[in-house]
Amino acid sequence: MTYTGRGIISGIGGIWLLSFLLFISPAKAISPETLKSVVSVLPVWADFRNRGGNGRPLQEPEGTGVSIRHDGYIVTNLHVVRRALSVNIRLSDGRIYPAKVVGIDPLTDIAVLKAELDLPALTIEFKVKLAEPVCTVGNQFGLDLSVTCGVVSAVHRTGTGFNPVEDFIQTDAVVNPGASGGELINSRGRLVGLISAIFTKGSDANLGVNFAASMDLVVRVTDDLIKHGKVIRGKSGLVVGILPRSERRDKTGVLISRILSGMAAEAAGLMVDDIITSIGARSIRKPSDVTSMFGLARVGEKIPVTVIRDGGKKVFTLKLLP
Repeated sequence: MTYTGRGIISGIGGIWLLSFLLFISPAKAISPETLKSVVSVLPVWADFRNRGGNGRPLQEPEGTGVSIRHDGYIVTNLHVVRRALSVNIRLSDGRIYPAKVVGIDPLTDIAVLKAELDLPALTIEFKVKLAEPVCTVGNQFGLDLSVTCGVVSAVHRTGTGFNPVEDFIQTDAVVNPGASGGELINSRGRLVGLISAIFTKGSDANLGVNFAASMDLVVRVTDDLIKHGKVIRGKSGLVVGILPRSERRDKTGVLISRILSGMAAEAAGLMVDDIITSIGARSIRKPSDVTSMFGLARVGEKIPVTVIRDGGKKVFTLKLLP
């Protein structure tokens, strides 16, 4: 992919306007291997709308999946296959194969499928930058695979209301129904996210506010689903709330409202009324950020937690318990 920008500045009525002409070519990023790593997901659900009671199978709206490993494992969104009686996948060349669901995670809306074939898997890249050019590959509206491009609008979005555990990359690349479970790739053709949700405001049309689960979250969840059939999460023993408005003039973070007895937070030395400002290297601004960070961690992992206590900053190490 190539990316060029040209700044044009003009003055009108004493007001300076700045506009940018941006061009994003997917030529480098969208290779034959890229398309081969994406599949259309074809779920078959029972037709519960048929009140006659015969429960005949119904082909539901299609979704998308991405090869996550070379041995036939495919990651998609749980909402694509949640009630499926069976699942087929359609390759980029039109061939159709059966697939089975090997694990689901309702907290992140991620599911893993397994097909008896070897699909290429793209190199994963975990770091994305604001305004970085990206493209999506997905089965939009069930029309088969298509490519759209845009930029990274935001990173580490949480608390959007889609899932209990979120770590989203926001993009303005066009995404529509059917693209769920598709690829978000960068200019080097590397996989940076899994298309997961769109803001529609009551319409099925794209409004330019679209979300992809970060690969930190996708890899964390899929590793457990493939190995255990479920996600094994640790417990922090923390209950947090929004920082009171009176504190927000000179502080950002979340307030610890409760410490569960005998749990990890108590063992770490954290206390009620501590203000958490960061977990690991990530700044914390709202309770959903805390949920996200502990959701990314594994049982037994030691996590630095920075807090404000008595007007000063302190760092504690919290070890997630099973």
